[in-house]
Amino acid sequence: MSLQNKIRPYVLPAAIVLGVLLHRWIGILNFLTPYLIFSILLLTFCAADIRHLRPSKLEGWIVLFQLAASTGGYAAIRLLTGNELLAEGLLIGVLCPVAASVSVVACALGANRQTVVSYTMSDNLLVAFAAPIVFSFVGQRQSMPFLESFTMIFMHIASVLAVPFLLAWLLQKCWPSANRRIARYKGVAFYLWAAALLLTLGKTIDYIFLEGSGNGKNILYLGILSLLMCVVQFAVGKRIGKHYGDTAAGGQMLAQKNSAMGIWMANMYLLPLAAVYVAFHSIWQNLYNSWQLWQYPRQQEKKRTDFQTTANKIT
Repeated sequence: MSLQNKIRPYVLPAAIVLGVLLHRWIGILNFLTPYLIFSILLLTFCAADIRHLRPSKLEGWIVLFQLAASTGGYAAIRLLTGNELLAEGLLIGVLCPVAASVSVVACALGANRQTVVSYTMSDNLLVAFAAPIVFSFVGQRQSMPFLESFTMIFMHIASVLAVPFLLAWLLQKCWPSANRRIARYKGVAFYLWAAALLLTLGKTIDYIFLEGSGNGKNILYLGILSLLMCVVQFAVGKRIGKHYGDTAAGGQMLAQKNSAMGIWMANMYLLPLAAVYVAFHSIWQNLYNSWQLWQYPRQQEKKRTDFQTTANKIT
């Protein structure tokens, strides 16, 4: 096992621990996050063949579940418990778009890069259209015109994705040799993402501490519900992905969320405390990703050993 593979599983837990310990001071460095995300996405997009990105059936089913589970879950919790806060927490947690850097973990787990990059773009655009419709029936800004709401959400999404995507497209079209040189360093994206994750988690954990004051019971319920739904989303995503031959892509595409975007939408359109659901989901998803990254090289080694054993028996 390479040194890189040995280190990877411990990067995310380290980011979480440091985020907890240093959350009060993380804000000082938070201005670096957009630059890190830009670099991650540029490396990711350069390593993908943008000209051949096509939506797939796998993406379609993931999106369908995302929309059905967010709106259906909201209605079910509100009907069964009458708790608007929990209902809005689940709504925003599931409706929240996939993390822009989802391909970093997904590809480290063997997912198809083309599929994940295509879904990153399509899901974020879908949420930009679907969320304003949902928020016209749910939340604190139901009277906001669709176009105004769409523009606000779209600009938040486009500001992150559009520039590195267009730059990678131009490089692949006009300067392919430069694109190939950049793509050779795609592995660096994981460590840039770890740094961005430290800053994001620190800010997220600080948010939980701030909002948790005097809201202990609600915080507990939101944390438990987010854990249950995190498990459901990974399980369903992997099940759908397995059907289309890409288990890792399915799980990450459905369950790895853009927590910063989710927290912003909750504060803008819903009860602000509902954002705590998204904050907790960010912690659960990264704990599980750490476990997956720890398991993956061992699983691959076992497969190679089993294959060699079978081959030796045949010969």
